[in-house]
Amino acid sequence: MSSTILRRLLLLWRHKDTEASTDSHGDGNSEDDLNQIVPHQSCHRCEGIFSELTMEATMISDNFSFRVKQLVHLHFTPGIQRFLCWLFQCFKDDHEALVHKGLTLIQFVVMNAIALRKILKKYDKVHESASGMNFKSKLQAKHLDIMQSPWLIELIAFYMNLNGSNSLTSDELFGQLSYDLNMPNEESMQLTLTLVGSEKLEYSLTCPICLDIVFEPYALSCGHIFCKSCACLAAGVLIIQGFKYASPGSKCPVCRESGVYGKSVCMSELGLLLKRRYKDGFKKRLMEERERILTQTKEYWELQSSYLMGL
Repeated sequence: MSSTILRRLLLLWRHKDTEASTDSHGDGNSEDDLNQIVPHQSCHRCEGIFSELTMEATMISDNFSFRVKQLVHLHFTPGIQRFLCWLFQCFKDDHEALVHKGLTLIQFVVMNAIALRKILKKYDKVHESASGMNFKSKLQAKHLDIMQSPWLIELIAFYMNLNGSNSLTSDELFGQLSYDLNMPNEESMQLTLTLVGSEKLEYSLTCPICLDIVFEPYALSCGHIFCKSCACLAAGVLIIQGFKYASPGSKCPVCRESGVYGKSVCMSELGLLLKRRYKDGFKKRLMEERERILTQTKEYWELQSSYLMGL
């Protein structure tokens, strides 16, 4: 979050608190003076703040997704290409560099989440309103809250794949930060991220359609995560065709938002993480998936042959 915006808001609200404190010791009209700040009423000195925060959130979200894409690309780059990418970095250990970049990005997310939370909380306190919390809900509806972004899950999975651990506790910046991958039962898995102040965010890694751990996970643009085969089934397309053949009006099976398949995200790091942590179940799902693809492919080409022959 921009330090300029944060500094300006804090100075403005500190000035407003000082005015309120001074007026309360005035000529006995303290109650009338304090009531000048009417709940839910807009403040002319704070006009445009939500539009500025929206612009900042958009820039942060775009930059964050771009950075995570870069890290994932480097991690999955073939050996020779990867060597050439790091050739001009004095033969520095690329594994260590990737781990450091991953942790830095996680801390970047936490920093911005804390800053935004404090700004909105202070706004509501000063203006005696719920506008700040309503604004946060609007950010989530516009998919601009990076704490709810599938790219954050992909980033944590990326870090766990490189670090080789199911949990992390770090207090290098902004206090204690931890994450944990756990499996409540054989058919579900969740990722828990604990922020400063013991605020917990839980991300379910269970497909809402098959109710099993996601296999070859894809995140739709609305943020919901599905198995690739389940999402294709919901969109009415074959697995071999992929989401590019999905209708623009296809809706998310969970939130019913339309047009969510066009900008879906292949969560390669999450798929790799679950493959390593869920080996027995992954092998079984892989065999089932191959059989399903073969069946669909056979039916598809039989249908095409019948169509060409005019049957």
